[in-house]
Amino acid sequence: MNTNLKTYIAVLLAMIFWSLSFIWFKIANETFRPITIVFIRLSFSVILLTSYLAITKSFMKIKKKDRKLFLILALFEPFFYFLGESFGLTYVSATVCSVMISTIPVFATLGARLIFNERLKGINYAGIILSFIGVVVFILNKDGSLSFNIKGLVLLILAVFSAVGYNLTLSRLVGGYKPVYIVNVQNIIGAVLFLPLFLIFDLKHLAGTTLTINLLTPIIELAVFASCGAFILFAYSVSKMGISKSTVFSNCIPIFTALFAFILMSDRLTMQNIIGMTIVIAGLFMSQMYGSRKSINDALVLTGKTA
Repeated sequence: MNTNLKTYIAVLLAMIFWSLSFIWFKIANETFRPITIVFIRLSFSVILLTSYLAITKSFMKIKKKDRKLFLILALFEPFFYFLGESFGLTYVSATVCSVMISTIPVFATLGARLIFNERLKGINYAGIILSFIGVVVFILNKDGSLSFNIKGLVLLILAVFSAVGYNLTLSRLVGGYKPVYIVNVQNIIGAVLFLPLFLIFDLKHLAGTTLTINLLTPIIELAVFASCGAFILFAYSVSKMGISKSTVFSNCIPIFTALFAFILMSDRLTMQNIIGMTIVIAGLFMSQMYGSRKSINDALVLTGKTA
């Protein structure tokens, strides 16, 4: 098969898997509580990624000066990020969640400007403003009232800002460690952080649930396809076509999510929702045009997609 074709298939599959992750969570949430889903998902992904690293002999030694950074990284994501995203998904649809999460690059770009003094072009600022307008169009009714649960939106905002903190921390690590190794380490720490919450709040509920392969399937799909498969496929595409071209495809995630939500969950979108989502995606493309420093772009590759 032609290398270019393989690369495009790989990046599109990664986008599809990440798009489906919002839907798989919603399905799993019908039986399991959010913390249970995240803890099991992280545990599965750690087993799979550790196996991958062992097979490829890609283990690395963490430098003493970077240990604190890895802990901070894991606190931002998966811990705070998944608390926000997972509980947010219990209040809003998969499509709404994907639209909100898709704004992460916008806020990360602003964070890079404020903290790292990254220079932005006029079109980047225009894209940031346009994305905000798109989100407002998406979530507001014609009379100005919110059409979606405010608690869910606040939780998703927590996820977005956690991802920004993750992005800025990650930019200090990407040059010294392989991406798959970074993800595995943060998932291990994340699983440890979620373990007490799982034991205190969810263990009793899980113990009272009759587990079947059908019930566990969406969590396994999250771990295998979204946490591991999509990441490896995306890393492959980045190695072949570069970061900037690969990252552009992530702007299509809300579209794929809306499509799959319509097919699999009978979610409905109004014309206003479609217009709002289109504006958000257009703004995302504009905000990322003529990208910034390579380390920041490397970080954006992983943000919001790593567990």
